[in-house]
Amino acid sequence: MNTLFNRTFSKISLLLLFSILMNVLVLFNPFEASRVSAATPPTPSSATVQLTGPASVSVNDQVYVNVSLIGAPSNTTVGKFVFLYNQTSFEYISTTSAKSSVSIVGENNEPGKASVVITDSTGGLTQNSTILTLAFKAKVATDLSGITGSVELGLSDGSTIMTQAASIPFQISGIIQGDLNGNNVLDVGDLSLLINYFGIDSSNLNWGVVSPADFNNDGIINIADLAYLGKKIVFDNGQPFELMEADIMGIQNAMAAGKLTSVQLVQMYLDRIAAYDKQGPTIKSLITINPNAAAIAASLDQERKDNGPRGLLHGIPIIVKDNYDTVDMPTSAGCTCLADNQPVSDSFMIKKLKDAGAIILAKANLSEFAINTDTNSSLGGQTKNPYVLTQNPGGSSGGTGASIAANFGVAGLGTDTGGSIRIPSSYNSIVGIRPTIGLTSRDGIIPLALSQDVGGPMARTVADAAILLDTVSGYDPNDIVTASSIGKKPTSYTNYLLKDGLKGARVGLVTNSSVIGTNKDVLALLNKAAESMREQGAVVTNVYIPNADTIVSYSSLSAYEFKYNLNDYLSNKRLVDPSSLRYHSLTDIVNSQTDFLSSLKSTLTTRDTVAPLDTNQAYKDILLFRTRMTQQSLLGLMANNNLDVLLYPATTTPTSGGNANRLSPFSGFPAISVPAGYATNGTPIAIELLARPYEEGELIKIGYSYEQATHNRVAPKSVPALP
Repeated sequence: MNTLFNRTFSKISLLLLFSILMNVLVLFNPFEASRVSAATPPTPSSATVQLTGPASVSVNDQVYVNVSLIGAPSNTTVGKFVFLYNQTSFEYISTTSAKSSVSIVGENNEPGKASVVITDSTGGLTQNSTILTLAFKAKVATDLSGITGSVELGLSDGSTIMTQAASIPFQISGIIQGDLNGNNVLDVGDLSLLINYFGIDSSNLNWGVVSPADFNNDGIINIADLAYLGKKIVFDNGQPFELMEADIMGIQNAMAAGKLTSVQLVQMYLDRIAAYDKQGPTIKSLITINPNAAAIAASLDQERKDNGPRGLLHGIPIIVKDNYDTVDMPTSAGCTCLADNQPVSDSFMIKKLKDAGAIILAKANLSEFAINTDTNSSLGGQTKNPYVLTQNPGGSSGGTGASIAANFGVAGLGTDTGGSIRIPSSYNSIVGIRPTIGLTSRDGIIPLALSQDVGGPMARTVADAAILLDTVSGYDPNDIVTASSIGKKPTSYTNYLLKDGLKGARVGLVTNSSVIGTNKDVLALLNKAAESMREQGAVVTNVYIPNADTIVSYSSLSAYEFKYNLNDYLSNKRLVDPSSLRYHSLTDIVNSQTDFLSSLKSTLTTRDTVAPLDTNQAYKDILLFRTRMTQQSLLGLMANNNLDVLLYPATTTPTSGGNANRLSPFSGFPAISVPAGYATNGTPIAIELLARPYEEGELIKIGYSYEQATHNRVAPKSVPALP
C-alpha cells in the first residue's frame, strides 16, 4: 500500500508520528479522548459519508466498497471511521487507502465492527473523491443496506466534529444516475424499483434508495422522474411503441415517456382480437370482451396524469380464464348452462388486479368446466393453437394461453388442477406458473377439485409472470388455506429476476421415463436446456424420482370432488346471484340433457353419482397416500442431492408419453413452464421446473436466467402485426 506511513515502519517511527500529532489527534489517547469529550463534545457537522458499491451481491462475491466524505470542512486532516456490518451477511477482509496522500494510522477489527483512523495533511479528505476501499466477502445474496457507520473528523486547529447521527446509514450511489439495481446500465429493473417509491420525498426514510433517480432534483419522485427514466431506457432512440410482444415494463416505459396511453393500448388489442380471434385464422380464444374496457382505460389514464400510476399494472390489459368471477362480465366456465351466471363479487385475484390498476380486457375460453386439456366448450367452441392452427392450444386454460401467445393482451390468469396452466403455456410458447397451493386464493373461481385447484399467471415472459404473481398472491380470509402463505411471500418476486440466477444453482434432471416420456423432439430440447443451464453455471445432476411410476398412476381427485365443489359454488350467495342461474347443482345440469358440451355427457353423469366424500374410502385413500408419497419422494430426492429445483419436460403434446404435469398438483408444490424451443412441425416445447413449497422465487430466478440465456420464444406467424 502506497501511504505516507507504511505499516512496516518501525515502532520508533510511529511513536515519533504520534508525538508530533498528539495535540491534534487526541482520539489516539483513550484517556485524553475521554477527558476532551467530557469537556468539549464534538461539534455536529453537515458532513456525510458516501458509500459506493454494488446494489446487490451473490454468495461468495468479493465486495469492494468505496468511501468518500461529502461536505467535510477544508481543514479536515484526520478521520475516525467506524463501520458496522451484519456478520451473517458479510465477512470483513480489509481496508485499504485509495489515495497516496491518505495514511491508515490505526485499525481495529471486532465482530461486526471495523474501526479505521486515517490522516491526510494535504486536504485530500475534503476532495469528495474515494479515500478508502473496504473489502468484504458476501456470505449470502443480499444488498449493502446492512452496512452502517459513523465518522469523527479532526481539524487542523485541534477541534473535532462528528456526523449528526452517531450511526448513519450510508448512501448507496451507482456509477450511472438512476442505476438503482447496480448493474451499471439503465434498464427495466431500475424502473421496477423506482415505481415502488412513487410520490416519496427527501424526508422519507427510503429516500437514499431512490435519490439517484431524482433526475430533476426537486426532492420528490414524481411522474417526471418516471418519464425521464422510461425515456432513457427505451425512447432515446426515437423509435415508436411496438405492440407485438410488448411486456409490462416496456408498456410502463412508453406510458411514462408519453408515447402511449392505456386507451390506445386497449384499442390496439381490440383491433387484433377483431382481426384474428373473430375472423382471419379465427383463433376463438375469447368468450367475452369487456364492454367497459375503453372507459376504464380512460379513467386510469386520467388517474395517471393526476396522481401517477398505482403500480406496474396500472392501465395494463389482462385476459382471464372464464372461470374467474367478474362482476362486470358473466362467468360461465365455458358452459352454455352458466352463460347467464352474473357474479355479485369479483374473485379475490380479480379484485387484486383491479386494485392494482389492471384492466380485465376479456374472459378466455377453456375446456368446459376445466375438465379436459383441449380447450373446447359449448359456449366458446374449439380454440385453435396460433402456432399450428390444426392443433388445439392445450388446456384447460388454452384460451388464455392462445390469446397471450397471439398478442391479444399483455398477460393473463389461468387455473391449474392437473396441468391446466402449464400445459397450455407449453403448447403456446409462453410462461406459466402454478403456485404452491395456499399462495393464491381460489375464492370466486368455479372449482374443479379444491384439493388440487390453484390460480396463477400466464405471460410471454418470466418477468411479466413475476409481476402478476406479486399482485394476485396473498392471504384471503375467504380461502383459509392461504393463511399458510403468511410470512412466506417475499417483498417482491421481481427481486428474483437475476440474469445470473443459474450461477451455482443445483438442478436435478429427471430421468424417469414415466415422467419425461419418449418423444425425441421433447427429449432433445430437454437435454439442450440442461446443457444451457450448465453453461450458465448451474450444476445439473441426473436424478431418478423414487415411486414415480406409482405416483403418476394415481387419478386426479376431480373425479370425486367436482360435484360437491361445484354445488357449493352454485349455492354461495356471496359469490353468485341465484336469479341469474338456470341450474343450481350438477344434477340440474345433467338433467338438462343438452345444455352442456355433448362429449361431456358421460363424464358429468358419472361424476354426479359419486358418493359423499366423507364416506368415500377410495377418495380418502388417494388423498392420503398419493399426497404423502408424492411429497416425501420429491422432498427426499431434493434433500439427498442438495437440489434447488427439478427439471423435466412440460407436457407438450398428447403423444409425448410423459406425465410430468401430475407432480406439482399431486404434491401441492410450485412449478413453472418456460419455452424451450419447437418441434420439427412448429409445435412449441417447454421445460418445467419444480421447487419446494413457497419457493416460487427460486423458480423465477432459474427460469428467468434460462429464458434470458436462450430467448426461445418466437411469436406465431398466423397472427402478424397489423398494418
